[in-house]
Amino acid sequence: MAQPEATASIRSGGDTLLVVGDSLSAEYGLQRGSGWVALLERKLSAEKRDIKVVNASISGDTTSGGRSRLGALLKQHQPRIVIIELGGNDALRGLPLTMTEDNLRTMAAAAQQSGARVLLLGMQVPPNYGSAYSDSFSALFPKVAKSTKSALVPFMLKGVADISDAGKLFQSDRIHPNESAHPIILANVWPELRKLLK
Repeated sequence: MAQPEATASIRSGGDTLLVVGDSLSAEYGLQRGSGWVALLERKLSAEKRDIKVVNASISGDTTSGGRSRLGALLKQHQPRIVIIELGGNDALRGLPLTMTEDNLRTMAAAAQQSGARVLLLGMQVPPNYGSAYSDSFSALFPKVAKSTKSALVPFMLKGVADISDAGKLFQSDRIHPNESAHPIILANVWPELRKLLK
């Protein structure tokens, strides 16, 4: 199957911000334009920042998939900032943490070598995976960020997945945040992203 083309704002000129993610960024199960990336684009426009947002997220993607796609995306869009939101599907599939870490580190390094600044969005897995796996998984994001000198949002679903009544912020599958959760996600991402925009 052909991969969907990355969606981008219609404005030309200015800098480009590239988002490489999975269903959490690809508006899975949501009305188009209601996900956090679309909300980010509107926020940048409201602040009169001349930044084109390219959302190259694909539902179900893993860090391996992102790694394989990144080179072409960097060449095509020449972004100034790259947001990497991957890793959750690696955990769901029980892939080796060492592979996830290596893929994220390679992606961050490739983006930086192309001249972009990198923002890594951290993820956590439910406790039923076992504390050892859960702790190691959440720890790999700050580890990669430190080793590559990338910016980091420790947990992009803070205030969404870690609250007592989290069910109200998720779709019926209990995996994907619903529309009301995405402004919270953007609020988690924005403080670190704003630093990179200066």
